[in-house]
Amino acid sequence: MMMAAQNEINSGITAKKISGLAVISYAVSIGICIVVLTPLLITVFAAFKAPAQLGLDFPLMPPRPIFFKNFEQVFRDGNLVVSFKNSFFLAGMSVIFNALMGSMAAYCLNRFDFRLKRLIFGLFFLGMLIPAYVTEIARFGIIKDLGLYNTIFAPIIIYAATDLLQIYIFLQFIQKIPLSLDESAMLDGCTYFGIFWRIIFPLLLPATATLAIIKAVDVLNDMYIPYLYMPGSGLRTMTTMLMAYSSSMYGSWSFLSAAILVIMLPTLLIYLIFQKYIFAGIVAGAIKE
Repeated sequence: MMMAAQNEINSGITAKKISGLAVISYAVSIGICIVVLTPLLITVFAAFKAPAQLGLDFPLMPPRPIFFKNFEQVFRDGNLVVSFKNSFFLAGMSVIFNALMGSMAAYCLNRFDFRLKRLIFGLFFLGMLIPAYVTEIARFGIIKDLGLYNTIFAPIIIYAATDLLQIYIFLQFIQKIPLSLDESAMLDGCTYFGIFWRIIFPLLLPATATLAIIKAVDVLNDMYIPYLYMPGSGLRTMTTMLMAYSSSMYGSWSFLSAAILVIMLPTLLIYLIFQKYIFAGIVAGAIKE
């Protein structure tokens, strides 16, 4: 009886400790949600308010009535067609070059043994450790000497560079592909490039789809590189258009909020639609059987 009573007391103390930790974790989670969602709610409410109403109401008060003319002005004066075309062209070309260069680099690093293999692998790591802004002056000079400044091809060359995440994920997938497939193809007279293009690359489609979605969202959200290398008005992307629009419409927070929602919508839809493929591709590449 004494042991049973003691066990009940201990279990009660443990339950109180667990419930206390749960309360703390819930409180922290709620606080993080408030910090993240409050600016978003303010932006959404401001986009549907008239300029006069925006100055009178509390920022977190819903719009009454809903005002749609902010969006009409954004579509009329924001030159959205050109910015959307430039943004998706950059994203599409960057995804294509990234997929080819990343998969080829991973294929060479996995299937071939050569003297400088470890050095090249280390250089990829070193490139990830050095901030991009440190080499910005040298990169800008190279782009200008190539005659690509203020053209849409300058960001494509920069975005096309392979990164460690791509090579790592591609390597995980290639390691699962048995070498017997390569040997069988070579017996049939297939070259190394033929093995890659006909056997390896088709089997990398899950990883390619995952990295393509991540890269596309990253390019669509980038403002720094298009703003620095494509300053022309006809080369504006969605993000640089938003910057120019905010400068010309200084003080018009309702118009600026409407423009932010319009620019945010494509990348948000892409992520929501394809998020399961992103996580599935990363997990599939991280598991070895």
